[in-house]
Amino acid sequence: MQRGLLRAIAAFGALLAISAAGLAQRGGRFGGGRFQGIEGPPDDEAVMPAREAEFHFIRTEYTDLPQFHRGFGYASRMGSGSGWWIVDWPAADNHFTTGVQRLTRIDVGDPRHLRLTDDHLFDYPWIYATQTGWWDLSDAECARLREYLLRGGYLVVDDFWSTDPYQWEVFRSTMDRVLPNHPITDLTQADPVMHVVYDIQEKDLTWIPGSRHLRRGPDGTVQVIQPAGTTPAWRAIHDDKGYMVVAVNFNTDIGDAWEFADVPYYPAAMTMLAYRYGINYIVYSMTH
Repeated sequence: MQRGLLRAIAAFGALLAISAAGLAQRGGRFGGGRFQGIEGPPDDEAVMPAREAEFHFIRTEYTDLPQFHRGFGYASRMGSGSGWWIVDWPAADNHFTTGVQRLTRIDVGDPRHLRLTDDHLFDYPWIYATQTGWWDLSDAECARLREYLLRGGYLVVDDFWSTDPYQWEVFRSTMDRVLPNHPITDLTQADPVMHVVYDIQEKDLTWIPGSRHLRRGPDGTVQVIQPAGTTPAWRAIHDDKGYMVVAVNFNTDIGDAWEFADVPYYPAAMTMLAYRYGINYIVYSMTH
């Protein structure tokens, strides 16, 4: 895989448009999702028709560690299945894909999902994996992911937490098998990915909540409750040439911010921030 320039990169005016686009996706309707155990109406985001394009949201399928296996259940309002890889699918994928289409000039196709051993992996410059504190990659999958990253691919991992003492160590030890001697470092303001399209400031290195962290306050307002003992961390792994090849979203949940982009009770500012991170990751991956 070669790193090619986008035929047309993200429009610089998108920063001003993101509020309107985010609110448009929220649709002005109430319900839609789960809040304090209440199930809302189905997600009404249109599913993009299948077509080949320059960019597809690729969700990585994997097998869970046996002791942490997630059984069959809802993945989002529109999906269900077993395994941790499926969490927020397909709503997060559909919403974020629509956002990328609205906010950039990238040629965007339908979201897809595949395993690391799928030969089509190398057709896509950007892949996403959630709940990576519980994944169980085989030696073959680690080798394939190493090849993918060293050939120019880009991985975003998201929604794993220090509230479970095993999760960081599972992820760290797996990536040490994938890219030995490539440390995981904190992102800083000097990292190009922080400014490639949207200017992400120090104040934006903040916690993005999942829907499970929202509560209805006594006055009827939505309160965001951060899990005790968690500190958001925005981290990266770089290749031998210094290019960022893995974006690590730890103690934060951009997937839920994408999934609930159309739900009025989810904080709009957090959805906007999650879109800014995601689009920066995409444009960086396709231009570096």
